[in-house]
Amino acid sequence: MNRPLIPLLLASALLAAAPFAVQAQAAQPAAASTQGESPSKLVLDNSQRILTTLEERRAEFTADRSKLQGFIAGEFDQMFDREYSARQVLGRHGRGASDAEVKVFADALADSLMRRYGSSLLDFNTRLRVRVKSETPLPRGLGVKVSSEMLRSGGEPIPVDYLMRQTANGWRVFDVMVEGVSFVQTFRQQFDTPLSRKSIRDVAADLSAGRVQADAGGN
Repeated sequence: MNRPLIPLLLASALLAAAPFAVQAQAAQPAAASTQGESPSKLVLDNSQRILTTLEERRAEFTADRSKLQGFIAGEFDQMFDREYSARQVLGRHGRGASDAEVKVFADALADSLMRRYGSSLLDFNTRLRVRVKSETPLPRGLGVKVSSEMLRSGGEPIPVDYLMRQTANGWRVFDVMVEGVSFVQTFRQQFDTPLSRKSIRDVAADLSAGRVQADAGGN
């Protein structure tokens, strides 16, 4: 796969793992029932649901980008363990950081990603099938890895792996790997130098102001 496709696939992979955001917002009993679902079933069902939604609402989202951004933000907020993932991205720079500092960085990183790559979903081929290959435990009881593939007509399958952990609100994704490229590792490398020079809050402020942008690689 060409590297310029990585940001697009990262964006779609993040959305595809959303744990029943629509149902969870609709009624509390529905939200409770999703906690009994396996991570593999969550990935499969929600991949199909979100790809279908993007296809059905493509014209609407193209005409009004604010609706697309609202859709993306709602899914992202429901599925992604922002603070835990942000601590992994911060790495050594997050040692001793307060929860408030980590949250500021996590929110700024998520907002930067959505601003930069959200609209790319409109260019994505949503007529795909998703196949879950396996679900395996992570070391030290950290969660599970759900290995899946995006199946394209006339093209090679695209491997997408989700690292998920059990939280009080059910299963949440904290890392996504597309063709072996890790969300966490990509941004840990990108922000290592800025965080060596500035505080977490200052780097978060740069992200929020657009002086620095989250870069998933490629163009």
